[in-house]
Amino acid sequence: MSKPVIQIENLVKRYKDFIALDHFNMEINEGEIFGLLGPNGSGKTTTINCLLSLLSFDKGTIQVFGQTIRPDSYDLKRQIGIVMQNVAVFDTLTVYENVDYFCGLYVKDKKTRRNYVEEAISFVELEQFQKFYPKKLSGGLLRRLNIACGIAHKPKLIILDEPTVAVDPQSRNKILEGIIDLNKKGATIIYTSHYMEEVEQICTRISIMDDGKNIAVGTSDELKQMIKKSEKIKIEIPVLSEEDLKNLRLLPHVLHADYQNCQLNIQCSGGRHNLVRILEYLQTRSLSFDRVYSELPTLNDVFLEMTGKELRDNA
Repeated sequence: MSKPVIQIENLVKRYKDFIALDHFNMEINEGEIFGLLGPNGSGKTTTINCLLSLLSFDKGTIQVFGQTIRPDSYDLKRQIGIVMQNVAVFDTLTVYENVDYFCGLYVKDKKTRRNYVEEAISFVELEQFQKFYPKKLSGGLLRRLNIACGIAHKPKLIILDEPTVAVDPQSRNKILEGIIDLNKKGATIIYTSHYMEEVEQICTRISIMDDGKNIAVGTSDELKQMIKKSEKIKIEIPVLSEEDLKNLRLLPHVLHADYQNCQLNIQCSGGRHNLVRILEYLQTRSLSFDRVYSELPTLNDVFLEMTGKELRDNA
């Protein structure tokens, strides 16, 4: 069994009458890429700030690597790397100087630091940009520099907050590959993003927050099994009687079925062989059909069903 890297129990954080975290619980194990999702205002940033001991809280406990973290827990904080959403580098320093500065906050030995800085720059493939200043870098290169600054001191725990915002697909792919590589090299990673396909692609386990609570946690497949609408089936069929439509609605796991413009649309709940069962019915009734589409739920479907579709503000 992997050791817990982070244990948060019954965490409560209030801002006067507003409860930002409401008895929040979370456990992250060694070696995970843990996705932390939630609408704007759900408590993600507050959770991270409490975890880093940048915010005090009203109730609960937080342990990192088996120890209670406090503002002066410098030995613990040296094992944590942070890459925040807003790029945090110095415009007056070159790429190399930026990475060296942030690495120097944790690593004092010059020879060791030089090796670490060179490895971090190589890791994000910025070797040819070492002497460039940030203003000369594209958005994707800036993001990669930001990551290099956060991971150069070789932390065991890395927090990545929206690291692929506003970058091109090539840079995004390179960043995601780098995150997976960091994990393979032993880092435990907390990953926040509004790009559900990214989270589904790289995260081993996912937590969905809302209203300061952890409302669901599990693998991508486990989360998909928690919602009702788990499979959408579309079949092009020239003729379908009202009687056949009623019979299809009575099949196991069928939540909804309608027939319009020669297309049968069926929404199914969790269950195996939904499509097989429907096609078998059509064949037994000697009903001819053309194209068949089956769409399984995405993490985005899970997120919207659990947190609602109404717009949230950006606070």
